[in-house]
Amino acid sequence: MEQNTETSGYWYGQDDDSRRRRGIALLQCFRLYRAAEAAMRRRTRTAMNMGENDLLVLRYLLKAQRDGRLVSPHELARYLGVSTASMTAMVHRLEKSGHVRREPHRSDRRSVIVVPTPETDDEVRRTLGEMHTRMLDAVIDMSPEETRTVMECLERLQAALDAVQPADAVQPADAVQPADAVQPADAVETAEAVQPADAVHPADAVPAAGGGRR
Repeated sequence: MEQNTETSGYWYGQDDDSRRRRGIALLQCFRLYRAAEAAMRRRTRTAMNMGENDLLVLRYLLKAQRDGRLVSPHELARYLGVSTASMTAMVHRLEKSGHVRREPHRSDRRSVIVVPTPETDDEVRRTLGEMHTRMLDAVIDMSPEETRTVMECLERLQAALDAVQPADAVQPADAVQPADAVQPADAVETAEAVQPADAVHPADAVPAAGGGRR
């Protein structure tokens, strides 16, 4: 599609204003992607009838199982940053729904481990499998150079976020965003509203039962 040079001429400029506007446009794309991902995860949780932490626990357990690691309730509590009492209640709930089971530790019979059920693995694969396939299809034709550029960009953004301290997170009063910048709340609404007709919905991808995440 041909761009309107009156509104997009900054794209090729090298002055400070053009560089700043390109940066804002790029960050806006990332905001919209994060909003679309958050909306997809909400649909996934709804399809699997569980909360955010439940799904996080299942994905953590499934990965640990693939890695051959045993996971205790205490480790899960540390992973989520919740109390052991809250984790005990969550494990009980997931056990009751058939997603996990508690077993004695193989070498320390006084300890207990939490393992995902086979049905959970099947359900997670069905629910998240098509999403992963569609995401891979969206990037698989990128050239090595394009892939390297995107990866380097994401690494730089990650480094920038890792360096942020609580005091730095307060936006200065003079750091005013342009009037046309989409705020995170707006982005979530936009992502929800602009779902294409064939967009992946977990309910469409689930022909049976289970759950998981990481």
